[in-house]
Amino acid sequence: MRALHVVTLHTPTNDFGGPTRVALNLSKGLRGKGVDARIATLGDKFTGPLPSEVEGVPSFVRQARHVLPAFEVSGITSGALLARARRMVKGADIVHVHLMRDLITLPFALVALETGTPLVVQTHGMIDPTEKLFAKAVDALGMKRVLRRAGAILHLTDMERDGVQAVVPTTPLRTFRRLVNGVAPQEMRPPRGGRPPTVLYCARVQQRKRPEDFVRAMPHVLARHPDARFVLAGPDTGQLTAPMRALADELGVGHALECPGPLGHDAVLAALRAADVYVLPSVVEPFAVSVLEAMSVGLPVVVARTGGLSPDVAAAGAGRVTDSLPDADNGELVGRAVLELLEPAANERASQAAWRLVHDRFSIDAVVDTLLGVYGDVMADRPGRPTAARRRAVHGS
Repeated sequence: MRALHVVTLHTPTNDFGGPTRVALNLSKGLRGKGVDARIATLGDKFTGPLPSEVEGVPSFVRQARHVLPAFEVSGITSGALLARARRMVKGADIVHVHLMRDLITLPFALVALETGTPLVVQTHGMIDPTEKLFAKAVDALGMKRVLRRAGAILHLTDMERDGVQAVVPTTPLRTFRRLVNGVAPQEMRPPRGGRPPTVLYCARVQQRKRPEDFVRAMPHVLARHPDARFVLAGPDTGQLTAPMRALADELGVGHALECPGPLGHDAVLAALRAADVYVLPSVVEPFAVSVLEAMSVGLPVVVARTGGLSPDVAAAGAGRVTDSLPDADNGELVGRAVLELLEPAANERASQAAWRLVHDRFSIDAVVDTLLGVYGDVMADRPGRPTAARRRAVHGS
């Protein structure tokens, strides 16, 4: 089987965050099970040639062109990539589009519909009702058609599914299939020993993820652990790193804050293994891959109750869940949760629970097995369509 994954953007430091990481994790997992999984995407911020493979996954990457700069990621595209879309789609047995209102994933999805190629879309919480004129125009021009005719729509949570249904109320409920995010199991992080505690935030630095709650927690933690280190890492897609430094200085804790910027995936895993607590204060976070990766190395986490993973974290005892609220100073709540997890016995219990939770429920192998079942169902709806291998043999392409 050949599966084509289409995702909007890949950069050396994973600026697009979750959707790209999910596409890579799924593609690697599929390849491990004998599926010829490939990725089509835009590339940006590379100093040398664009990669022909990413983390071992064959990839067709073309330079992103910012044709509508005001719309940021939604306004990037590539004529070279779109020119190959039809050929790439027809060469696949199934097309898996990580869909958003943009100028790459939506065109690929429309080509899949036009060519009759089995289509699965995954919305990553990015498709919901909106009053924005650009989004309404995109919906009218093709998004609603894709959602109505896709073989399956993958969702993380009931809230995400309901948001898609609000955009296209006529979408049959049977089209929706739940697929959680998964990560590769990792070795447990080493014991902390006698070093000063390290508290880590490692995600996009943007308003939606509330990095200010991470910074505002610092005085509460430093009052008890004056030698603690706080690392605010990740691509600055919200232009907030400088304001976060200024906030730390204002609170008198700037000396304890490090801002290394974006990290590659290997460096992310190294930072997770070197930390004692992971904090992601997002009030709205459907199913954070960064939280899963933290727990995969046995790192206890602090998350907001409204996040998609918070029930699992709470039930497993893999960290602490806070009642963080939007438009509020949640620093004390986050700081109290971090302090609880810095207690050695509590940290060890949460560490073991986090590691087991990922291995038992969120390993990429289990997620890929579920995905293969979805692929099989969608492809079975088109029984007369020849496989990609047969088409290549007949047409020599």
